[in-house]
Amino acid sequence: MSQHTLAHEIVQTGVGLHSGATTQVRILPAEPGRGRYFVRVDLPNTPMIPAQVAAVNQAVLSTQLGKDEVSIRTVEHLLASLAAMGVDNARIEIDGCEVPLLDGSAQIWTESILQAGLVAQTTTDEVPVISITEPLWVRRDDMFVCAMPAQETRFTYGIDFDLSAIGNQWYSWSLTNALDKPDTCFAREIAPARTFGLLHQIEYLQKSGLIKGGSLENALVCGPEGWLNPPLRFANEPVRHKILDLVGDLSLLGKFPQAHFIAYKASHNLHIQLAQKILGFEIDDS
Repeated sequence: MSQHTLAHEIVQTGVGLHSGATTQVRILPAEPGRGRYFVRVDLPNTPMIPAQVAAVNQAVLSTQLGKDEVSIRTVEHLLASLAAMGVDNARIEIDGCEVPLLDGSAQIWTESILQAGLVAQTTTDEVPVISITEPLWVRRDDMFVCAMPAQETRFTYGIDFDLSAIGNQWYSWSLTNALDKPDTCFAREIAPARTFGLLHQIEYLQKSGLIKGGSLENALVCGPEGWLNPPLRFANEPVRHKILDLVGDLSLLGKFPQAHFIAYKASHNLHIQLAQKILGFEIDDS
């Protein structure tokens, strides 16, 4: 069975969206079968946190992994890049509690992976393959995310905002095609889409101690009159970014199931609940 890791290490430094703290991430090759995992090199004994669904301890406005009292926040963009670009095994060393937001997208991560290159690994260990044999879903009011049996792994997302600059958007992207041509698919169609926020929510989030590292340099902001910091990289950049988040959250399954994932007005919390349901976890949807 063939797996892949990085041919060379990757180093990036930046500010965390919510913490506002500057951290450095160093991504190293890892042995076959190790999967993707974080190491807090700033803490005694360098605790390790696996990038797995079971390690999720918070999914509000970003996805956070934790083990005991140690956590890593806003992991979704980096993990989406590694998984979609075919990196099965990676040791991710970080010297703080939050992955840097960089430019608000996954473009810098994917460019770094392309520059580093991949190395094929042979292993006799079988990676569990998750089969989706019947529809699975979670919902809250008119928001939902589901997994449908399919002939390929595909992600489809819909969003709907009252702001006319965003409105109703849908986009669909195939991981199967991306793995055949990662440099022309994920890296070009999904990775460049930046995180976005609504102008009327910013003050509340800041007073709640969040988005301390957010700025017009690393996030799109939309108000009643339109975008505060155009131009957009895509006409439908917001919905493409939601696919980026969904890919990152579902990468915590280890390997993506062959399924069609469809989401509408969903959130990190609903993404993780679907991943938990796929694995047979008991879900607390209160």
